Amino acid sequence: MQIILLEKVVNLGQLGDVVKVKDGYGRNYLIPQGKAKRATTANIAEFASKRVELEKKQAEILVSAQARGEKLAGFMLQISQKAGVDGRLFGSVTNGDIADALKAQGHDVTKAEIRMPNGHIKAIGDHVVSVALHHDVVVDITVSVLGEH
Repeated sequence: MQIILLEKVVNLGQLGDVVKVKDGYGRNYLIPQGKAKRATTANIAEFASKRVELEKKQAEILVSAQARGEKLAGFMLQISQKAGVDGRLFGSVTNGDIADALKAQGHDVTKAEIRMPNGHIKAIGDHVVSVALHHDVVVDITVSVLGEH
């Protein structure tokens, strides 16, 4: 399936690229999410007329993500969880827990934006977690897990 990208898609292309993808990926994900349109002659002509508007919209999204990233850069979040005497948690701290704690602190972050490459946090201490606010804006924050008995 040939599609036109309406925004940057990681590992696929930039705004305005015409790329070939598998039918299911285009039909079930890219088109319903508004990230792409089928590459018909009518859609290509429509895209050409709206290109400046779409680029401006993507630039505004990037600027707002950079502003949110500046607020979060170097942020230290404290979360208390029940822990045993050896420092291991009963359960774990998930990306949902971190997103909820950041929202309570006044930061607009969704669960999907929290990147935990080493999996959920299962021990007390300081842990570095990435927050991907945009494809080009990734900020590291420190999550300090405190044990409570």
